[in-house]
Amino acid sequence: MTLPLEGCTVVSLEQAVAAPLATRHLADMGARVLKIERVDGGDFARAYDSSVRGMGSHFVWLNRGKESVALDVKSEDGLAVLRALIGRADVFLQNLAPGAAARLGLSAPDLRAGHPGLIVVDMSGYGASGPYRDKRAYDLLVQAEGGLVSITGTPEAPAKTGIPTADIAAGMYAYSGVLAALVRRGRTGEGAQIEVSMLDAVAEWMGHPLYLAAHTGEQPPRAGLSHPVIAPYDAYPAADGSEVLIGIQNDRGWVRLVTEVLGRPELADDPEFATNVARVRNRERVDAAVAEGTKALSAEDLIRRLDAAGIAAARLNTVRQLIEHPQLSERDRWRTVPTPVGPIEAILPPATFADVESRMGAVPAHGEHTAAVLAELGYGEADIAALGKRGAIFAP
Repeated sequence: MTLPLEGCTVVSLEQAVAAPLATRHLADMGARVLKIERVDGGDFARAYDSSVRGMGSHFVWLNRGKESVALDVKSEDGLAVLRALIGRADVFLQNLAPGAAARLGLSAPDLRAGHPGLIVVDMSGYGASGPYRDKRAYDLLVQAEGGLVSITGTPEAPAKTGIPTADIAAGMYAYSGVLAALVRRGRTGEGAQIEVSMLDAVAEWMGHPLYLAAHTGEQPPRAGLSHPVIAPYDAYPAADGSEVLIGIQNDRGWVRLVTEVLGRPELADDPEFATNVARVRNRERVDAAVAEGTKALSAEDLIRRLDAAGIAAARLNTVRQLIEHPQLSERDRWRTVPTPVGPIEAILPPATFADVESRMGAVPAHGEHTAAVLAELGYGEADIAALGKRGAIFAP
């Protein structure tokens, strides 16, 4: 069976995280993705770190399955190549600095005037209009502007999320927007102009706290690992020094926890603990009582008892423990991906098709595919060499 996006060509003038995440998902689903990089070093995410055998971990994560074409798009020759590639593409996606694409003549209206079936995606921090349109936008800054930092962390101090949430959110909306536009184009032949901003994506993901604040006028509290309106709901110590997260969603769960797991049946009917409202009001005493019971059990024994009682629980795993997680191993979620420095292991994308597996292609070297792609456009070897000498391309 074929992958859903085989035959689809994407040209992406991309950098960092948000846009590369969107196009990597398109590549995994079978699209041909031509990643346009700068001639002087390429996507700067290549050099964020050197932890993957000398390669940047962000770049390795976000760019498998793409073809790297290194162009100086500010030069007349480089821009001509880019325009020729867009003319053959189904999708053009960019996340340059605000206004940069338009200055190159690559605005969505300009491109679609001669290519009405083209799907154009413009990604930015704050959108193409409004008072923030020209502001620089990095993930942490947008997390802060979007209120996410205000609800993340402990009561004592706010914190950013441990992953680039604003970038990831924007990338996923760009990906889903392209898929929707391709479905419509399949019916009507009509292309699309799509705009995705990181702030808009974060505002949507704020969901519950956004509506809570809008309708109560109150700032949702930072609760660390606990829950502002449910108790017990936190990480509790086990005898071996590890921690186990326990979440009690209703009063029946509380009864099962104290009777079947902790061996404290007298707490089931205690009026100060019997209802969730009472437990939240007496959270410190509830947490102390639960912790007293959990620290007498090993994590393995505690998890076993919680599972048997039908109580939601999880180990507070490290990243290394995630890598070695038995569920991922048993479900065969790891694959080998080629890179310029040898094969590495990567996790399969979450959407699992029953009849075909995601295409997890190689991580490209900088400019690796420049010469081959230009040859497809009709450039001869002498032409390609001349472009290289003029600095319009990088073709190693």
